[in-house]
Amino acid sequence: MVGLLAGLLLAGAASALFAADTAPGEAYDLIFRTGTLDGVSRNEGLVYRRSVQNDALPGEAAAETGELRLVFPPGAPDTADLRLVEGERFRAIGSFPAGVGNPVAMYFVESVVRDMARTMGGSPFYIRNRLKEALMRPAERRPVRASWGAGEVAAEVVVLHPFEADPARARMGAFADMEIAVTVSDAVPGWYRSLSATVPGSEGAAYAARLTLTEPAAEPGQ
Repeated sequence: MVGLLAGLLLAGAASALFAADTAPGEAYDLIFRTGTLDGVSRNEGLVYRRSVQNDALPGEAAAETGELRLVFPPGAPDTADLRLVEGERFRAIGSFPAGVGNPVAMYFVESVVRDMARTMGGSPFYIRNRLKEALMRPAERRPVRASWGAGEVAAEVVVLHPFEADPARARMGAFADMEIAVTVSDAVPGWYRSLSATVPGSEGAAYAARLTLTEPAAEPGQ
């Protein structure tokens, strides 16, 4: 998994921000942008709240809910470690080259692939390849205002529907209508304000996974 994450991040490139649907391949460049850890404090790292709901596998979803922490090991500022923290326990995800970019996005994609394969009993290779193809197709892209700190910042959201034209969607059940939304901003440390995957159900969402960057602590008196 570590090799896959690093390889896909290395292929990313920065894109200019504007309000329009993406050109082919541009969604990939936006979501896997390089250099996104350059301005992140090596002493503080980043913390994302991770929430998972899966009506088909509620026990597994509960076990995956917690915090995803990105830390820079002492003496290794060019390395970023990902850890999933669940209460008093933590699970090491892997170590990644910090100069490439923020590995959180690829971790998110891989976790969605895993959840979908477990739920449907399908091939993770097939699901992963369809997601890669969706990243290379034109995608919805629009400017938004994202909450951050004491106010809001300019951001963009990229929205994918990876299985809308898939020939195997009839076998995917509710997952055929999955929507992936990634909110990004230069004003947010690490580039990603949030990443979400949602599958509609008869009453709300049948599956929902979300990573949200934690807000900075308010200054005294605010």
